[in-house]
Amino acid sequence: MKSDLFASENMAEQATVPGMTLQNAKAVKYAVNGEMHARQGSMIAFRGNLQFERKGQGIGGMLKRAVTGEGLALMAVRGQGEAWFAHEANNCFIVDIEQGDALTINGRNVLCFDPTLSYEIKTVKGAGMTGGGLFNSVFTGYGKLAVICEGNPIVIPVSQQWPVYVDTDAVVGWSAQLNTSLHRSQSVGSMIRGGSGEAVQLMLQGDGFVIVRPSELKTEKASAS
Repeated sequence: MKSDLFASENMAEQATVPGMTLQNAKAVKYAVNGEMHARQGSMIAFRGNLQFERKGQGIGGMLKRAVTGEGLALMAVRGQGEAWFAHEANNCFIVDIEQGDALTINGRNVLCFDPTLSYEIKTVKGAGMTGGGLFNSVFTGYGKLAVICEGNPIVIPVSQQWPVYVDTDAVVGWSAQLNTSLHRSQSVGSMIRGGSGEAVQLMLQGDGFVIVRPSELKTEKASAS
């Protein structure tokens, strides 16, 4: 049988070492030898002896997720084998986190990660409950984290001299050491007249970077999360 479908870049090869790799731009392969963690419902295929179990978030995490509609619904994958993960054909990126690093990522942008990474669901400082329920996951430790993004992400440097303002529906994540607060870019008079639709942004200050996607959260996806 012959077809471009069977081109080498589409073929899944046997893993030679445990851990996470990009299968292609839209999927991540994880060679499991023990345990790893992934977004619930993101597994698209597997082979070998693997078990998938829902992973609890603790009482605090469950309460935050119930209030905000966000958070990290996770599953633990245990055993020996290979598993593939994807979500709605989003672009996939692997981030290597080292000791001393701290990365804040929106729960909807997390695909899977090594068990050596720790995460905590935290309120975005300064945002309160007015920023669409801004509870992000802060990753620390060491290991690999797979992040998903609708479209090609934009990574914007943040400096003391140049704070960055981002739409709360477009932000993917940022350096955890940055200071955050809400910024109102419209006057009250403009808002009364109907405004521009861009009334409030998340302001990030300090030294680091912020990741945004080239689209805002779609209403139908937001209501389904």
